[in-house]
Amino acid sequence: MKYQNNKVSDIKITYIGGGSREWARFFMGDLALDAQMSGKVMLYDIDYEAAKNNAIIGNKISAKPEAIGKWEYEAVKTLKDALDGADFVAISIQPGTFEEMESDVHLPERHGIYQSVGDTSGPSGIIRSLRTVPMIAEIAEAIKTHSPHAWVINYTNPMSMCMKTLYHVFPEIKAFGCCHEVFGTQELLKVIVEREFGLTGLTRQDIKTNVLGINHFTWIDKASYKGIDLLPVYKDFVAKNFEQGIETEKNPRIHYMDCLHRVKFDLFQRYGLIAAAGDRHLAEFMPVSDYLKSPDHVHTWNFDLTPVQWRKDELVEKEARSARLVSGAEEITIEKSGEEGILLIKALCGLGDLISNVNIANVSNQITNLPLDAIVETNAIFGRDSIRPIFAGAIPENVLALIKPHVDNHDRILKSALTCDKELVIHAFANDPLSKDVLTADEREKLVEDMIRNTLEYLPVGWQSKV
Repeated sequence: MKYQNNKVSDIKITYIGGGSREWARFFMGDLALDAQMSGKVMLYDIDYEAAKNNAIIGNKISAKPEAIGKWEYEAVKTLKDALDGADFVAISIQPGTFEEMESDVHLPERHGIYQSVGDTSGPSGIIRSLRTVPMIAEIAEAIKTHSPHAWVINYTNPMSMCMKTLYHVFPEIKAFGCCHEVFGTQELLKVIVEREFGLTGLTRQDIKTNVLGINHFTWIDKASYKGIDLLPVYKDFVAKNFEQGIETEKNPRIHYMDCLHRVKFDLFQRYGLIAAAGDRHLAEFMPVSDYLKSPDHVHTWNFDLTPVQWRKDELVEKEARSARLVSGAEEITIEKSGEEGILLIKALCGLGDLISNVNIANVSNQITNLPLDAIVETNAIFGRDSIRPIFAGAIPENVLALIKPHVDNHDRILKSALTCDKELVIHAFANDPLSKDVLTADEREKLVEDMIRNTLEYLPVGWQSKV
């Protein structure tokens, strides 16, 4: 990298994955709209044609007059070619296909276990982890060999398992995980402040929060706007609006991904903290009887189960759009994504400090009552070549009791994924709040075997003899 006049040039970014999804294009758009950085992006995907298409799209974006940040995009066929000399590495992979995810999400329904997302916790998150951990381990080994000093940004779910694997394989890795779920809760608080105080024009960045927890099950114990304590404001708002919930401008109730935040409201009334993720994610960390005992019960909480068939259909649309952008049949437009990945890269390059929520190991004891090797989500200060976790404090005991089973399962799942240990997977199912009270011991073992069998194509060969 070269520094001159508060700008950084010749940055090399490696983007692993992305395929025909929108993540890579969002990333490219954010790069193009920042005038302080320029360089080269190497694109690697197991689907080389998809990477080539992204390179074409990226170079078209960079050529547009409104692209004030100029980047060159190149698709490559090997991790080595992608990683050699990288300053930053972004990981955004799909572990397996939606065929495997369909089994993950829908097979447990035969026992009345419904899952609203299926990528982090519950039976689906556990089995997805078995596919993900070996893939991330391979990437970590390649980073260790070819770009050991690069900063690594993970966007892949299950986030905690990806981060735990990166640190396990390469303890010295400079890696962190980015997730936008907390942003959505800041947006919710912004809307509540505007409504309660008759204000307009606020941004989510105006809302200051202390976050603590694990990815997709993060909590806010302090929130403020210009010195105003927002927890009492939130408490009053929840009491008045619990039954109808709330729509926000960016989240109208018209889509599988949307909600009216009533699960958040309920968790606040029960536990006294603001749950800082979408309701679909939060529900999966709780016992099935709370929010997910049936599709009809889900609808009473004003969110949706996300069927994998919808994801398949959406993928077809995304692939078609990618083809149109490559051919020129559709004009490429550039707009900011609302993500902070590029801002974090800027801070790590020394272009101004930034505070953001981040998923990293608890090595600084930023959450005092979770293990040091737990992957936690808290705020941190990003500066030149450094991430300094901000002390978040202790999680209240009532909320800790909800989080701890998942943290314990992360250790089980990592070991099971690396050693092909079916018994550890069964133990993880037995410890998972979504499934532990639903399955008999025989049902649990049979479900584990059936779910593993349905994903064998994307598992190490050691699993072949286990089911």
